[in-house]
Amino acid sequence: MIKGQIVPNYATVANILSICSGLGEIVGYRYAKEIHCYVLRHAELGDEVTVVNALLSCYLRLGQIREAESLFWRMKLWDLVSWNSIIAGYVSNGEWLKALQMFQEFLVVEKIEPDSVTLLSILPACALLSNLHVGKQIHGFVVRRRALFEDTSVGNALISIYAKSGCIEAAFSTFLLIPRRDVISWNTLLDALCENVLDTEFFEVLNWMLREGIKPDSVTILAVVRYLSSLSIVDKIREAHGFSLRSGLLLSGAEPTLANALLDAYAKCGNMVFASKLFESLSRNRNVITCNSMISGYAANGLQDDANLLFQSMPERDLTTWNLMLQVYAQNQFPDEALNLFQELQFHELKPDAMTIMSILPVCTQKASLHMLRQCHGYVVRAYFEDVHLKAALLDVYSKCGNINSAYKFYKSMPERDLVVSTAMVGGYAMHGMGEEALGVFYHMLEFGVKPDHVIITAVLSACSHAGLINEGLMIFDSIEQVYHMKPSMEQYACTVDLLARGGQVKEAFTFVNQMPVAANANIWGTLLGACKTYHEVDIGRVVADHLSKMETSDIGNYIVLSNLYAADARWDGVLETRRLMKMKNLKKPAGCSWIEVGRRKNVFVAGDYFHPNINMIYSMLSDLDKQIKELYKSR
Repeated sequence: MIKGQIVPNYATVANILSICSGLGEIVGYRYAKEIHCYVLRHAELGDEVTVVNALLSCYLRLGQIREAESLFWRMKLWDLVSWNSIIAGYVSNGEWLKALQMFQEFLVVEKIEPDSVTLLSILPACALLSNLHVGKQIHGFVVRRRALFEDTSVGNALISIYAKSGCIEAAFSTFLLIPRRDVISWNTLLDALCENVLDTEFFEVLNWMLREGIKPDSVTILAVVRYLSSLSIVDKIREAHGFSLRSGLLLSGAEPTLANALLDAYAKCGNMVFASKLFESLSRNRNVITCNSMISGYAANGLQDDANLLFQSMPERDLTTWNLMLQVYAQNQFPDEALNLFQELQFHELKPDAMTIMSILPVCTQKASLHMLRQCHGYVVRAYFEDVHLKAALLDVYSKCGNINSAYKFYKSMPERDLVVSTAMVGGYAMHGMGEEALGVFYHMLEFGVKPDHVIITAVLSACSHAGLINEGLMIFDSIEQVYHMKPSMEQYACTVDLLARGGQVKEAFTFVNQMPVAANANIWGTLLGACKTYHEVDIGRVVADHLSKMETSDIGNYIVLSNLYAADARWDGVLETRRLMKMKNLKKPAGCSWIEVGRRKNVFVAGDYFHPNINMIYSMLSDLDKQIKELYKSR
């Protein structure tokens, strides 16, 4: 056309640019640039705001933000479409703060008012930035303009921003003010109630919707399924499943989104029978997400063989599939299989993401492989992964592999040490019995205004317990209620009992347990029982033993300590009864096992193992170490 005598007009250029935006980033961008050059050479097109708006929209759809910005600021004239395009482009490309800044610029520069398209673009940005202040200002602007106030889509967007900010009352009030509510209005409110786990309100709104004669769509059922899944109500999930079948919603879309949600819900409720039946019925409609949901369900319910069979039979796999299988192997103590899968993943030219590394890190712990851990750490640095949970996991594994110094160096290298990272570092020090260092990290975190949670306080208490810092530990425990206004957890009570018991204050620990506002569990009584044996507190031990005997506990350690305590007190009838209970419950003490990596090779040692290939060398070394320890003790 352009080679002939016919000169394209603005409509032709706009239509061609619309086609370019659908050709993909590389090809589409190349054609868009060529058309842009053509427009610049023809003033009659370059001066046409419709053409420039089409170019702007094309660049934004192709993800070329900087190109679009440059074009926007060089425009001779802006109209409402220009502003709407650039604001929507920023939002769709994840640059929410710039979208907000551009919206504010628009209000200052232009005399024209934003329309519903503008507001529908900017409100999601407010929600994603948790900027409720601007959202409320927009709401006030809408209320003062009848046309916008009566626009149902704008009302729905306002419900969404209040819901995502946790302002459920404001979301509900906005919902009530919408003159003509559609199914999206109801779905948005149901989603808000689901996210905030408001049981009664969710079902009341759902019943109200049905009474109003609003026909649920697949999004409604998705919200219902998600909510029922969080409550683990299998019967109601089956009802939702049946409704979706009868209404034809189950497979109404191009993708089996609702079916996948039902599958995931059954799996989360632990009902793999229903999940398997649904999965089989989707044989012609499955996608990779369907299979991933099934693998996740198998993994969560301890069915690793089924997960592996499905993985091997999948015609198509994405990175999530591989990550799930890595988790299956790692969580079920199959480190070699996980490593082989990790290598196979890279052979398929898939690039590991942060979740891949998170999935493989437990293998480093299982194999006690510092070399492998350093490889993972190096990859994280090279890939510029900034996930705080990944960094905390790396810290944790360094500690578990015995290299607390590397863990601390990594911790110090982080510009921001938030609650997650600090918790990992405190936990590492606790693991190594370095109580003062753990307290140092904890107090450093407090200095920066980070509020502690139950997890880090428990880790600090554990560190104090292992290091014998009784006074410091008791101060931390008292601060839970007095300073941080939280109720101590059972685990924190257990740590405090352990703190006192390890320090030889068995009577104080016993008094502490009896004064607890909640009934002590078997773990607490077991800790106290162990202290009674260590410090020969037989009288208290008898009382503790009576408490334990009334509990249905499967911890073999408690039974062994109880048996030894009876033996120390020459109560042989108690010893026989304890051993009888152990036999009746089929409780057996597993052999102690430890391992260490030397020269990139894993060496495993089992207690009482006389069949190790290097048995002579091991016991010779053990004998030498024993002599050295005795000589060192005598020299002191």
